[in-house]
Amino acid sequence: MYTTSCVIPVIKSPKDYQAYRISPHDSNRLAIIFDSVSANTSLTCCVEIFDVGGQTPPNRHEWAVEMFFILKGEGIVICDGKTVGIKAGDSLLVPPTGTHLIRNIGDSRLYTLTIMIPNEDFSELIRSGIPVELDAEDMTVLGRLDSLKFV
Repeated sequence: MYTTSCVIPVIKSPKDYQAYRISPHDSNRLAIIFDSVSANTSLTCCVEIFDVGGQTPPNRHEWAVEMFFILKGEGIVICDGKTVGIKAGDSLLVPPTGTHLIRNIGDSRLYTLTIMIPNEDFSELIRSGIPVELDAEDMTVLGRLDSLKFV
């Protein structure tokens, strides 16, 4: 059936993203794009930023599927004891209950677009952390200014 109603989409730009470090000891930051608060749905979509040598703590999710798209940099993923290299353009899908971590093994920051469905309290965990600012390098990657070519 054809409908005449239209839902206005939520549009955000990198300057709108809120970034957090979950704990003071973490070596990665998460910039929330959309989550249960901002999108009123059970998903978390963020950009994870790993400093050189940084990694996530080993973690697992009971019900959620987590997808990572590597935007920039290189790293390794360890999932249930298996290690795989990742680089810009690669995608990774971690099923529920897979114990996993991502480590930056490159000589620059590693950036991943991370999506978790359902949210499984991920965005609440992120927002309970320490607010941090995104720096010029982060904004360049998030705004894709490093890929613009002027002719």
